[in-house]
Amino acid sequence: MWGPGESPAPFAYSDGMAVTQRYGAGHRILLSGGAGFVPSHVADALLARGCEVVVVDNFVTGSRENIAHLADEPRFTLVEADLVEGLPDLPGRFDAILHMASPASPPDFAKLPMEILKVNSVGTIALLDRAVADAARFLMASTSEAYGDPAVHPQPESYWGNVNPIGVRSVYDESKRFAEAATMAYHRFHGADTAIVRIFNTYGPRMRADDGRAIPTFIDQALRGTPITVHGEGAQTRSITYVDDLVRGILLLLDSTETGPINCGTEHEMTMLELARTIVRLAGSNSEIQLVPRPADDPEKRRPDLTLARTRLGYEPQVDPEDGLRRTIEFFAK
Repeated sequence: MWGPGESPAPFAYSDGMAVTQRYGAGHRILLSGGAGFVPSHVADALLARGCEVVVVDNFVTGSRENIAHLADEPRFTLVEADLVEGLPDLPGRFDAILHMASPASPPDFAKLPMEILKVNSVGTIALLDRAVADAARFLMASTSEAYGDPAVHPQPESYWGNVNPIGVRSVYDESKRFAEAATMAYHRFHGADTAIVRIFNTYGPRMRADDGRAIPTFIDQALRGTPITVHGEGAQTRSITYVDDLVRGILLLLDSTETGPINCGTEHEMTMLELARTIVRLAGSNSEIQLVPRPADDPEKRRPDLTLARTRLGYEPQVDPEDGLRRTIEFFAK
């Protein structure tokens, strides 16, 4: 990922036209949850553009290590606060607000249900109010979980989803769907400049080893030489996205005038069994595959329809999955 002072690769539409960068030097950005895995990479990318970045995080799941390298960056400010207790006093105007705060891992659904529900409802409203007051662009980080266990494959943004509203995953799925509804209500009622990105399965450096999602779990097990625990028969699929590709898509949406929702991910769909075997091979591990029971409401398939991202944003994922997995394994090995 890019660091302060470095320049990201230029974005381009599929027809080769340059994307107009809307936010850069002189712009002030508020980023909620900025100590988390994906948001910390977004902070790096915004700082590389010359933006001033203010991160608000309560460190429920975020890590200080993810932003430690920014401690001496003069354009970076960390505010330790909990959005559900109200937006802290943040003087000055923001040009854009990116709402990326929320526990997002399967173990969090059972351990932190109230935090998830509140940050995606009360927290979303608080940041939308600030966006209206500042006339700032508001980008909501939603999720492919909005599609639930999809009956349509791949999933276009027009698909309404197949979500169990009372299952263990519902605190995340339904609160993100509420956050989308709130974002669109502010767009329609207040005329707010809003955008929604639906993020598909993402991996890369700075993930938690105890994240509970497949890739960090498999890598941790492979490096330790313990059995790779694959749910069910391992036939369920995911489309995995390296974090650099996701950040590129998020910034394209931020720079655009699109409202969305717009999917962001890759179409490289693979079974969990295939993923486990690939990680074992790339890690040079002797770990064996162990099949374990599947959790409730575990989606059978997941792959984004990227038509809107391509035609509206010129988005195209660039990182080969094996290359991305190697980089991630190297990070965990350290």
